[in-house]
Amino acid sequence: MKNRPLLYTLLLLLTCGAFSCSSEASEQAAAEVDAQQKKILVFSKTAGFRHKSIPAGKAALQQLGKAHSVAVDTTENAAVFTADSLQQYAAVVFLNTTGDVLNAAQQAAFEKYIQSGGGFAGVHAATDTEFDWPWYNKLAGAYFASHPEIQEAAIDVLNKEHPSTNHLPDRWERTDEWYNFKSMNPDVRVLANLDESTYKGGENGARHPIAWYHAYDGGRAFYTAMGHTEASYSDELFLEHVWGGITYAMGE
Repeated sequence: MKNRPLLYTLLLLLTCGAFSCSSEASEQAAAEVDAQQKKILVFSKTAGFRHKSIPAGKAALQQLGKAHSVAVDTTENAAVFTADSLQQYAAVVFLNTTGDVLNAAQQAAFEKYIQSGGGFAGVHAATDTEFDWPWYNKLAGAYFASHPEIQEAAIDVLNKEHPSTNHLPDRWERTDEWYNFKSMNPDVRVLANLDESTYKGGENGARHPIAWYHAYDGGRAFYTAMGHTEASYSDELFLEHVWGGITYAMGE
């Protein structure tokens, strides 16, 4: 009888210990899930023209990430372009970046990231970026040359097997700012072609790619020239198009 309090205490300690272990195991499992969740970086630094649609674009990508269980970090701080920082991301999105946004060391870190199997997704003004960096020119696939006024145009979707285009109609009509390009990389795989007969101001002729992808220097790259307008980021077809491109860039 005298041993009952002692036995009770031991039983209580063992029970509490079991619950503690269970709690610790749950926390560890949750941490492992977080560690396994893919992350992307949305970079929107500008050193030239600044698109008013950038906030809408960032918000839309954050919502898409949430819907697809992908963590989305957004920044305009180029200091994150280091080897250690970039390695945590499955893809880096250049969202309407313009001008010279990375210094030499940051460029080298991004090159290493792609060469190590990283992914790049460029939206609209990503081709109006880093004009003195030939490696980036080939990664993005082209450089911006000019554009006419915003207007409606028709796009011919050429590849319906890619995740960025498998939901699109064969003939896609929409309003945006339509880029003309220079220094185009002939090795990109064209997803969609802009029909210059349907609007005024086209300068690339019958072959006017408006979205493409390719494997490049050990990694993956996707680019869409659409996404100038704020309305683009509430357009379900466009958002699925962009997310499909990001999915490819992530390696899925």
